[in-house]
Amino acid sequence: MTRTVYRGAALADGTGPELVKDVHVLVEDDRVLSIGPADDEPDPGPDAEVIDCSGATIVPGLVDSHSHLTMPGGAHWVDRGFDAPERLLEVAEDNARLLRSAGVRWARDVGSPVGTDPVDGRVRGLALGVRERWAGRREYPYVRAAGTWISRQGALPTGLGVEVADGDGLLAAALAQLDDGADLVKIYLDGPDAETSPFTAGEVRRIVAAAGERGARVAAHSSSLPGARAGAEAGVASLEHGFTLDADVAALMAAHGVALVSTLSVLESWRTFSRTTTLPRFAGQESEQRIAERRERAHDSVRLAARAGVLIAAGTDFGGGSTRANQLAWEVECLVEAALEPWQALAAATRNGGELLGEAEAGVIRVGGPADFALVHGDPLSDPAALWRVWRVA
Repeated sequence: MTRTVYRGAALADGTGPELVKDVHVLVEDDRVLSIGPADDEPDPGPDAEVIDCSGATIVPGLVDSHSHLTMPGGAHWVDRGFDAPERLLEVAEDNARLLRSAGVRWARDVGSPVGTDPVDGRVRGLALGVRERWAGRREYPYVRAAGTWISRQGALPTGLGVEVADGDGLLAAALAQLDDGADLVKIYLDGPDAETSPFTAGEVRRIVAAAGERGARVAAHSSSLPGARAGAEAGVASLEHGFTLDADVAALMAAHGVALVSTLSVLESWRTFSRTTTLPRFAGQESEQRIAERRERAHDSVRLAARAGVLIAAGTDFGGGSTRANQLAWEVECLVEAALEPWQALAAATRNGGELLGEAEAGVIRVGGPADFALVHGDPLSDPAALWRVWRVA
């Protein structure tokens, strides 16, 4: 039995705008025994390690609700999806270290390349094997993973994910992903025609029901309005990105309990890349002006969702986009710039992610729960950039 007391910290847990100052957290064998004012600290015992946390703030372990563990990100993220499985698994190990160093304790993987896993020999989305090998090891994040992407023919580069021709194919592919051991199903609601959803709301509703019968949920990529409307009408668990929502779709999301997983930081990364490198074909090699326009539209979408009462969870899209695994703080900053109060943006990167995952212990800190938290320098409730300044991860 080992005990550690974190003494003299502030606490920000995403439940409100007020920072709680001068608290203690007592941990025994990776579980929280006590949280409270410094003057009400129980005797930790003579052998306890005491950590002076003055000047730091405790935040719950962060939840990246949109990640791609086996891919590195960067300007050529699509090309990297075709790397050898051995290399992709090495990338996952690198990403695990980056996640932990940034205080991210939960990762929701929403698509990985299919390949023969060199460890277990299975042919499926590689993140599924990664999830199984990392389970129960505190040096790694907790993972909930989809298999691979499911899209309409022509929507994604050939060979990246599973392509289907119609609603029946969508259902069959979704069930196959669940047979492979996926925790959730990831579908692509952007199609070859930007003006039309690649699947109808009825077709999507069939896989929502089928996944629900197996205790799983459906995450729907949607950066175009027609796909977003189909996903919202069908009651998917989440619209990923949601860069072009309107008020009607936001109202549908609220009515059907559909979350928005924001990835605004991807557009910020495109802005930086546009000044330093050539964006790949999948980003459309867009001009800086066009990226700025898309950014403003995406910020508008977050504002509409927040106004409608939609649950907003934060994601980076690292690996499957140009961002990196240790940049969830960037997404929090983007959410504050777009629409949210800092405490709401912190909630998006903690407890809201846990709610989306259906995991009661994700993104929260409580007595009896796991000691999954980080200490950052500064006050993230007034300065979201404090989340970049991770000092220690429990």
